[in-house]
Amino acid sequence: MDPELEAFIPFLPQLDLTDPVNARKGFTELAAARPAPDTSNLEIEDRTVPAEPDVAVRIYRPHGAQGAVVWLHGGGIIFGDLDTEHPWAARLADGSGAVVISVDYRRAPENRFPAALDDAYAVLTWAAEHAAELGVDPGRIAVGGHSAGAGLAAAVALRARDEQGPPIRFQLLNEPGLDDRQETWSARNFTDTPWHDRDKITAAWRHYLGSAPATPYAAPARAADLSGLPPAYIATAEFDPVRDEGIDYALRLLQAGVSVELHQWPGTFHGSQAILSAEVSQRQIAALGDALRRGLAR
Repeated sequence: MDPELEAFIPFLPQLDLTDPVNARKGFTELAAARPAPDTSNLEIEDRTVPAEPDVAVRIYRPHGAQGAVVWLHGGGIIFGDLDTEHPWAARLADGSGAVVISVDYRRAPENRFPAALDDAYAVLTWAAEHAAELGVDPGRIAVGGHSAGAGLAAAVALRARDEQGPPIRFQLLNEPGLDDRQETWSARNFTDTPWHDRDKITAAWRHYLGSAPATPYAAPARAADLSGLPPAYIATAEFDPVRDEGIDYALRLLQAGVSVELHQWPGTFHGSQAILSAEVSQRQIAALGDALRRGLAR
């Protein structure tokens, strides 16, 4: 474990995902305590995307942006919202030079699959149709997210391919949660890792799916065919139960002819980029912005 990160482990909050309401409250309090990002170079606007139901988004516009990313927050599709994601969405916009469209998708268990996917896909469609208004090239729109949000972004890419939907230039998948089966080596062996462990993952999938079987649009690792998907940047953390499903997905994308950059961060755990004072955390955040910039410039 990275020594800087290890020092923070005793202070990490313990969120009980069997109680979604209290988990959301605890996560909101944690996010509120983080340092505010520098937004002096950004125009920030709250909008509502027409859909069934409407979807709230927060748009971050850097000066001179040419591309955009539909950005999906983490939180097991149980917690997280526009305000808790604000520090990361702002840093991503500033670091990448891209318009970041942060999505307030519906959360489980009140709204199970496919509610969050429908919301994310509606925002992608809206962004493509309103590219001129957003000031971006409609051919330079990416999808991305962290953790469960990254899994959701991968599902959006699959659906856009299958339905001949809006073209997606790039996938930015940070520590993606892609597989409900939890059968990889890391899922079976990292049962008590910091912040993210097997019990939390099990609870999150149960809230998201209910009694319904998982499909590739819920758990993209289940997709048999990954050909024709957008190029991807996939980042994984060493001590993370979902590490191997991210690595496996990257390898399967490569084998399907999709260009992939895979970055495995040594000494890190799931969500460790949130510890802003750690040098490796700063590099993780910077790498996401750099990858998005390069991905949209392809």
